Amino acid sequence: MLYLAPENKQKQKPRKSKNINWPKQFETLEQLSHSQALKRYYSQGISSPDTPINKTPMVAVDFETTGMDPEQHGIVSIAAIPMTTERILFSEAKSWVVKPRRSLTDESVVIHGITHSEIEHAPDLESIIDELLELVAGKVWVVHYHGIERPFLQRGIKERLHENIQFPLIDTMEIEARFHRKPLSFWQKLRGKKPESIRLADSRTRYNLPFYPPHNALTDALACAELLQAQIAHHFEPDTPLGEIWLP
Repeated sequence: MLYLAPENKQKQKPRKSKNINWPKQFETLEQLSHSQALKRYYSQGISSPDTPINKTPMVAVDFETTGMDPEQHGIVSIAAIPMTTERILFSEAKSWVVKPRRSLTDESVVIHGITHSEIEHAPDLESIIDELLELVAGKVWVVHYHGIERPFLQRGIKERLHENIQFPLIDTMEIEARFHRKPLSFWQKLRGKKPESIRLADSRTRYNLPFYPPHNALTDALACAELLQAQIAHHFEPDTPLGEIWLP
C-alpha cells in the first residue's frame, strides 16, 4: 500500500544520531562469527547510514511472544515481509509458529490466540533460523517497538547458536514518538490531558490507514510496513538518509 503524503508535511529537523558503520560492522561480525547461519547473514551486508531511505531494502518483522521479558518469555510466532518505501512484497512474506522453550501463559494465549495444542508439534526456533535469516539478509528491519523484536531474537539465537546477532532497525513507534509524544505542560496534566497514544493501531489511525485486528504476527508486520510508508510520506523526503530514521 503506497500512502500519498499531504501537501503540508509535518517536518522535523534532521536528527543527530550516533551511527555505527554497519557495513564495516557486518564485515567484522562475519569474520568473528562461529555460526554458518550468521556468517551467511552478515555476508549479505547492510545499507549504510547515508543510503537514501527510498533506495533501502527493508523487511517488516513482528513476533508474538509468551510475555514481554525476553529473559523469562519466548517467541511463539514470527512473520517477515520484504518491503521498500513504495512496495510491500506480500507474495514474498513468510510466517512461522514455533514452540517456545518457556511455557505459554493464560494471558499470552488470550492476546495472540496461539494455544498449547497449536505449538505442541511446532518446530523449535532453531529449525527456522536459516530460513528466517535468509529472508531478512541484506535488509533493514522495520518493527513497531524495538524492545520486543530485537532482544527476543537476540535471546533466542544466543540460546541456540551460542552467540549474539546484531543489526540496526527502523522503529515505527519511535518515529511516532518523535512527532506525537511532546511533553505535556503542567496545566495540560492538571486538566487530565493524556499523552498521544503511539500504539500500532492508534498510530495508523492518524494516517487514515485501515484497522487490522492486532496480535497476529503476519497482520501486525503488514500493519507496521504500511505505517512506515505513511510516516515517510508524511514526515520525510524520499531521499532522507537512513541514518536519520533508523536506530543503531
